[in-house]
Amino acid sequence: MRRTLIRWTLITSLLLFLLAWWRSDMLPDRTELMAALGDEPVQIALRQPAFAAISHGVTYAVQPLYDYDLYGLVVSKHDAASWWDYVHREWNDSLNIVDLCVVWGNNVRSVAYADLNFFSGQFTCNFSTRSDRAFAAFDQAAISNNHLLTDNPAIAKVLRKVRVGDQIHFRGSLSEYSHHDGFNFKRGTSTIRTDTGNGACETVFIESIEILKSGGQPWRKLTWLAGIMFLLACIAWIRQPVRFDD
Repeated sequence: MRRTLIRWTLITSLLLFLLAWWRSDMLPDRTELMAALGDEPVQIALRQPAFAAISHGVTYAVQPLYDYDLYGLVVSKHDAASWWDYVHREWNDSLNIVDLCVVWGNNVRSVAYADLNFFSGQFTCNFSTRSDRAFAAFDQAAISNNHLLTDNPAIAKVLRKVRVGDQIHFRGSLSEYSHHDGFNFKRGTSTIRTDTGNGACETVFIESIEILKSGGQPWRKLTWLAGIMFLLACIAWIRQPVRFDD
C-alpha cells in the first residue's frame, strides 16, 4: 500500500511540475495588466560625457545618448550568460547581462500580443503567428528588444530574475559602449521605435529596474510545490526496504 502511494505521488508530482513549468511563462490577459504599460517610453536627449564601467576585469567606455524610461510586458528573454551564447564570449562582452523583449502602448491596450508567439535569439526578438488578422493588429512600433547593461551586481541580479510574463519598469540611458581588451569592440543603439532589422535594438545602461508584477501566478508557486513533492517522493522511494520475491 505504501509503495503504491509513493509511486502515484511520484507520477502525479512529476506531471504537475511539467504542467506548471509549461504554464509559468504564459503571458497575462487584459485584466492583469497595469495601466502604466499603455504609455509610450519616455526618451530625452542627453549631453553627458562618456564614463567607465568595469565588468569581469574589462573596462568599457559607455556613451549615454538619451535618458530612457520604459514600462513594459516581457514577452521574451535571452540571458547573455547562456551556455549556447558564444558571441558574447567571443566579443568579451560581460556588460550586456540580458536582452528583454517587451511590448507596451497599443499592443498592451489592444492585447494584440496575445495571438503571437515570441522567441529570442542572441541579438533578436522574433514573433510569429498563423493569423493575418493578428499580424495586422500588432503594432511593430510598440515592441523593442532591449540589450540591458550594468556593472552593478545588485541590478544584474534583478535583471536575471525577470521572466517572461513579468510587468517591469526600468530607467537608464540609451548608450553606445566599447572596449579595447585585446581588440576594438563597439556596439551602438537604436534611438527610434519605428526601425526594424539589424541595429533596431535598444542598448540601455540600467540605472534602476523593478518587477512591478510577476507573471505566471499561481503556476510558478505550483512548480516549486510539485518539485518539492517529487523530491520527497524520490527520497521515500529510495528509503523503502528492499524486497526479495521468491
